[in-house]
Amino acid sequence: MKDFITNSIKSLPPLPQTVIDVNRICSNKDASVMDLVEVLEKDPMIVANILKLANSPFYNFGREIKNISQAVGRFGMNMTRTIVINNSIRKLLNVDMKPYGVSSGKFAEISFLQSTLIMNWYNEIDKEKSDELYLASFLQEVGKILIANYIIQENESISFLSEINTSNNLAEVEKIYADTTSAEVTARIFRHWNFDKKFIDMIFYSDYPEKASQSIREYATALNIVKTVVSINSPLSEKSINFGLRKAYTAGYNHEILEDKIDELSIT
Repeated sequence: MKDFITNSIKSLPPLPQTVIDVNRICSNKDASVMDLVEVLEKDPMIVANILKLANSPFYNFGREIKNISQAVGRFGMNMTRTIVINNSIRKLLNVDMKPYGVSSGKFAEISFLQSTLIMNWYNEIDKEKSDELYLASFLQEVGKILIANYIIQENESISFLSEINTSNNLAEVEKIYADTTSAEVTARIFRHWNFDKKFIDMIFYSDYPEKASQSIREYATALNIVKTVVSINSPLSEKSINFGLRKAYTAGYNHEILEDKIDELSIT
C-alpha cells in the first residue's frame, strides 16, 4: 500500500459520537427502533439529512415523512445505520471519483444498487446473513475514494481510467497502480474506526474470497459476486451479469435466484 493511502487512513478523524452510538445500537440484537430514534434525535443535522432522503423521489415512500420515527420505521434499522455512516464518511473524505470514470453521485448510486441486490438476494437464502451483508455491501467500495485521491495526486488518472474501462478485474488494476486493492483499503479504514472484526474481514477478503477463513468465505464471496454484477465500470451490463452469475454457480449458489433478483433490479 502506498504511503499516501496509509497516511490518509491514519489521519482520518474519529467518527462522530452519534455514528458510533448508532452502530453500537444496530449491532445489538436486543435494541429497538426507539433506542435508535433516541440517539438520532440528539443530532439535528443527521435527523435533517435522513428526513431529506426519506422524502426524496429516490425512495418514493408515497407520503410525506414528517419525523425521524417515521423515517426509521420506513427505512428499517440497518438501512438507517447505513445512511448515517455513509453520510459521515462522505463528509470526512474528499470524494472525487474521476479516475474511475464516475461522478460522486453515480458512485453513491452504485453502492445503493450493490446493497439492494445483496439484500434482495440473501433474503431468499438467509435473512440474518442478509442483514450483516447489507451494510458491508453498501460500504465495501469506500476504499476507492482514497485510491482515486492517490491516482489524482500522481497524475495517472487517464491511464488508470483506460485500464479500468477495459478490465474484468478491477482489483488487479488497483494493485498495479496503488499496491493495494479498494477492499484492503476499505477494511483498513474501518479497522481505524474500530468496527467489528467480522465486518472488516468480510470486506478485506471480498476481492479474493478463496483466501478467507471458512467462517468468512461465504460473506466475502457474496460481496465479490455483487460488486462483479454491479461493477463501477459497467454496472448491470450483460458482461458483468454473466460474469457474476458464473461466479455464483462456481461457488455453489442457486444462480437462478440471483438472476431473478438481478432482473428485478434492472427493471426498477
